[in-house]
Amino acid sequence: MNVYKVSVLVIFQSFVFLFWGMDFSREDPVFLKINAAEVKNVVFQSIDYGKSWQDISNGLPRNLENTELFVNQNGLFYYSEKEMYHRNTNVMAPGWKKEYAIDKLGNVSVCKSGMYAVTYGGKISKFDSKTNTWSPIFTNFDRSTLRTIFETQNNTFLIGSDSGLFRSTDSGKTWKHVLEGWSIKMVEAQGVLVATSQKGIIRSTDDGQTWKTVISEGGVGIDVAIINGGFAAISYNTTSKTRRVRTSYDAGKTWQAIDAGLPPHDLVANVLQLDNYLFCGHPKGIYRSADKGKSWTLISPAIDDKVFNLYVSGKTIYALPRAGGC
Repeated sequence: MNVYKVSVLVIFQSFVFLFWGMDFSREDPVFLKINAAEVKNVVFQSIDYGKSWQDISNGLPRNLENTELFVNQNGLFYYSEKEMYHRNTNVMAPGWKKEYAIDKLGNVSVCKSGMYAVTYGGKISKFDSKTNTWSPIFTNFDRSTLRTIFETQNNTFLIGSDSGLFRSTDSGKTWKHVLEGWSIKMVEAQGVLVATSQKGIIRSTDDGQTWKTVISEGGVGIDVAIINGGFAAISYNTTSKTRRVRTSYDAGKTWQAIDAGLPPHDLVANVLQLDNYLFCGHPKGIYRSADKGKSWTLISPAIDDKVFNLYVSGKTIYALPRAGGC
């Protein structure tokens, strides 16, 4: 056997050990080792419900500030105010590619009719997938301090700003002020809108025309998400000085606390669901529940004193460690 054949045999045996020698039944997370010179601890992914985690940071720049992450059918997007990077998860060997981004891109939302971005300075843009560029839109909207943009199933646009929530039913030609105070994150399921607000968690059943507060604990709303058969929400409780985690299975009318098994903390980031598991980004790490939040198991400890913000696309969970949570 010549040297070439020996080398091939050694490489093949190494791959066999890597893929068939891993114990995927263990509860402790498994992070793949990477070279010290590579970028690490920026973005992680799990394709086995959080049993193992892979660091997919290499290829991203170091030390970007105020970063965000979002996912859509085209893959994973990691961005800051001036830069955006795309990881196409639909190819055999995904890697990070720098994309065109406007200056001070702001908060990006994946809406029904495409990707939109709003900035604190009042700029609104839409992404053109054909030209791969961002272009101004809704230029008649004259408010600043913008936080988010959302498009309902009925093609109504909602823009959240520090001066209130605004609504348009004519593709942005006219806008109506429908709610005082800021609103940052919104989700919709079966015609019901649930959103975070300055007063807690709010709900609308008329396409965003009117809103009622459904969770009010003296503090603000932190996060909302769609789960199987209902919604999940995180809000701040001014009495306990902690963030509380709740779910609703009656279209957001009533809410039940599911955080008895989680360490109390004021920086719980978010909750999401993948199949039969709930996942929670917590200052202690990533927690998982197989019984709708009755009990929780720590499946990945925190790194560098940061809080994991979680995202899901298909069967993959992504984790973005951020200082101070969300």
